[in-house]
Amino acid sequence: MSLLDAARAVRENAYVPYSRFKVGAAIRSSSGQIYVGCNVENVAYPEGTCAEAGAIAAMVASGETELIEVCVIADSPHPVTPCGGCRQKLAEFGRGDVPVRLATVDGPETLMTIAELLPGAFDQTHMERA
Repeated sequence: MSLLDAARAVRENAYVPYSRFKVGAAIRSSSGQIYVGCNVENVAYPEGTCAEAGAIAAMVASGETELIEVCVIADSPHPVTPCGGCRQKLAEFGRGDVPVRLATVDGPETLMTIAELLPGAFDQTHMERA
């Protein structure tokens, strides 16, 4: 199964009773395994979970910590980029050159990298002292 097919399939499982805006994400880890996530809303609105965060959580729960490819799909007129928090999460587990495929259910796509999504990312080097 391709990353896009995995993201498209999991998108159907999204729990979105409030926005009705389903998002699916799939990531490939350095082992080649695909992990998926979908957005999960909550009536206490800020307590929801993004699709990208769900896929990353599944990867980490399986014992892996490096992603090498990302795909996000939504039903919108143009590809939807990850939110700011998810951009930082992707940067935590993937290098800047990791490809991020952004797709719509109707076909339009955009290809970016994590570094393009989050230039100047905060990372572990900022935690080091000279």
